Amino acid sequence: MSPQSTSVAVLIGTIVIVSLMRPDCTAIRENNEGFKLCVTSMRGVKDLSHQNITSVPSSLSNETQYLDISYNAIQTLEGTEFSGLSQLCFLKAAHCGLREISATVFTHTPALKILNISNNDLPFIPDISLKQLKILDLANNLYTSYELPACFQNFTKLDFLSLGSTAALSVSYGDFDALMNVSVQHLALGAGTHWQKYESGSLAKIKSLKKLSLFASFCGTLGMFENLLVDLNVTQAKMLRFISLFPDSCNVSDNPFKNLRTMPFIQNLTLENTWINSTFMVVFMKNVWLSPLHELSFVNITYNEDTPDGFHLPTINHTINLSSVIFNGVNHYQYRYPTINMSFEAFSRLTYLKFSGTGMNILPCRVMTALPSLEILDLSDNLLTESGFWWTPCSHSSVFPKLRKLSLSRNRFSSLSFISQKTHQMNTLESLDLSFNSIHLDGDCYWPAQLTELSLGNNNLGNSVFAYLSSDFEKIDLSKTGITSIMQKDLTRFSKLTHLTLSSNSIQVIPVDLSVPALLSLHIDQNAITSISREVLAGLPRLQKLKAGGNPFVCSCDSYWFITAFNKSLLVDWPLDYTCNTPLSFAGLPLSEYKPSKLSCEMWLQAAVALPVLIVISAAVGLAFHKCDGAWYTKMLWVWIRMKRRGKKRSNILNNASFSYHAFISYSNQDSDWVDTHLVPTLEGAGFSLCVHERDFVPGEWIIDNIINCVESSYKTLFVLSKHFVQSEWCNYELFFAQHRAISVHRDSLVFILLEPIPTNSLPKKYLRLRSLLRQQTYLEWPKDDRKQQTFWASLKSTLHIADKSVVLKDIAVAISDTVPLVADQM
Repeated sequence: MSPQSTSVAVLIGTIVIVSLMRPDCTAIRENNEGFKLCVTSMRGVKDLSHQNITSVPSSLSNETQYLDISYNAIQTLEGTEFSGLSQLCFLKAAHCGLREISATVFTHTPALKILNISNNDLPFIPDISLKQLKILDLANNLYTSYELPACFQNFTKLDFLSLGSTAALSVSYGDFDALMNVSVQHLALGAGTHWQKYESGSLAKIKSLKKLSLFASFCGTLGMFENLLVDLNVTQAKMLRFISLFPDSCNVSDNPFKNLRTMPFIQNLTLENTWINSTFMVVFMKNVWLSPLHELSFVNITYNEDTPDGFHLPTINHTINLSSVIFNGVNHYQYRYPTINMSFEAFSRLTYLKFSGTGMNILPCRVMTALPSLEILDLSDNLLTESGFWWTPCSHSSVFPKLRKLSLSRNRFSSLSFISQKTHQMNTLESLDLSFNSIHLDGDCYWPAQLTELSLGNNNLGNSVFAYLSSDFEKIDLSKTGITSIMQKDLTRFSKLTHLTLSSNSIQVIPVDLSVPALLSLHIDQNAITSISREVLAGLPRLQKLKAGGNPFVCSCDSYWFITAFNKSLLVDWPLDYTCNTPLSFAGLPLSEYKPSKLSCEMWLQAAVALPVLIVISAAVGLAFHKCDGAWYTKMLWVWIRMKRRGKKRSNILNNASFSYHAFISYSNQDSDWVDTHLVPTLEGAGFSLCVHERDFVPGEWIIDNIINCVESSYKTLFVLSKHFVQSEWCNYELFFAQHRAISVHRDSLVFILLEPIPTNSLPKKYLRLRSLLRQQTYLEWPKDDRKQQTFWASLKSTLHIADKSVVLKDIAVAISDTVPLVADQM
């Protein structure tokens, strides 16, 4: 062998033989894309699969956008079953045993874009009308021909079509005529059966075809397969995917892929779920290297070495276009290590290499040094450890001279400190994926400056992981790493950080003081976050992408800003993954449908609304208070309450006192009309005993003595104040004696009734006492309004009611008892 060649022994830890089967990855991918294309709200999703129903329920909401009725016993779809489902965009009815679909079944679903009726018993391809249809899956039914109905000409927006039937064993020239003017980009054809006939030119009619996924066997009929490649060259298809092309028992001795050399448009070729031996591999790879192919993929293949020297390919003097090679799932037939003998010059332009799902536990030495152009290396889903990747027997002068991205995901690496040291050997490494390993934080880590992206997802690391990361990192993935909280101090060092992924942790709160000025993308979905406030995102001025779905959001004012004001174009998973968790009345409600009131959540708005309302109400109350003389009524009420309280306090003091009158009335003679017609009749009519000087003064005694006696024998002294009062000398005497008694005996004995306004400053100097009293004492004003007069009398009567009538009338009763014997003697 030439010095440039080498013998590579790839050590396999687990050797498994698996049955060949068609994968569902294409259907899954199309379904996921269709779900994102159609569904705008989780309210529109209705999953009725596995429900043992025999027909489409008539109670479906007209908001239904996604409907899955798979795995039920539904043999017929009628036209009326989808009545009212005008928004239905995605319909999946797989594994239902469908045998008939009415031609008018979809007349009520004009928005339908994705239809999956695969894995049923349809005896022919249905004649349906759906102008908006983009994805149609008719695979694994029982029709006997691939001839498409004329209605397919109307599928002007059809992008993906899947056809497959175990009963259809041939492809005729006119089967795809209906697609001649339809822009189908991707055609999945076949059901894994061995085709008996393929008429040349059949697929050449699909001018828009860019990708073909063929699930058919051509063992023994390789000429038919070669004709198919010729037709695909006519369509200028760029991507070919062949599934189960050769069964286990097939002995391929010819060269079925020789036409690859003359297909200038082909760029990507995938062999999936097929059996490949070393003899065929040599022939196949020669065709690949002489073709314009850029990407070659082997997916879930079973490899068998039928030659003693294994896979042996000598040096080829030809420019090779191949830049990407993928081995994703390699199952080995023999219980021994495969031998690969080839020149690495054949891979001199290789920039992407994926060797995943093979059970590799030791990396071949030359792989690190003999691929000078390699930029991306994916060794995920193997059995590699630190000692297996950096194998001791290997000596390297240089390691991956141009490698930028390295994926070691789903292996058995454990020491983060060891890996950080070894990455210094890779001078151009920018991205490292260590997710799904058993990584431990076993010591200080020293990362190379050029390494800017690190993924540690799905490793149990905890909150301290940030201390083991480099400040040069720009992209960090810490999804599902057991983080329960993040602090500002954890992220302060990462001034260059632009992408941070913290999905699927147990984070409850994002710190308000979070400040990562360079951050462009933040993933915090699937955590325990209940709300996202304006202050939280204020420290992320350059944020362009936010993923926060799958959190238990609280539908309250805490989420008001996020729901109403936050720019939803930044949310990559809005609105499907955002639902209310609490309170219970909103549980399950899509966050996009929760509409909190701005007035109930904005404090400044509440204040702005409440202040003018309060002013208006206060003004209205004040105006009504003024119009209805509220001040006067309030004053009277205050007098009444005060007299009640004072009466209770002094009831014990006056228990032993006795009076002849409830009140002595002091007034000017010029006010006698009011006293005689209003005051005396009203009070005496209410049962009060009054002392009036014109009636009750004792004749022959000095007026001063009469005044003193009347004041002392009365519980209260009522002063009827007016301008005439202040001009009366006798009234002044009465005021003097009553005031003296109030100071020495009964402090609350003075009651002032103001007949007319008397400014205190206008009183003569001799009435200094009255001026002082009017400033200190509460007085009653005589109102002119009849309604107010009722309140006046009530307050005055309340003042006099404080005295016990039995006490007031005690002296009178004694006087009467003293006169009784005299009367008896006279009789």
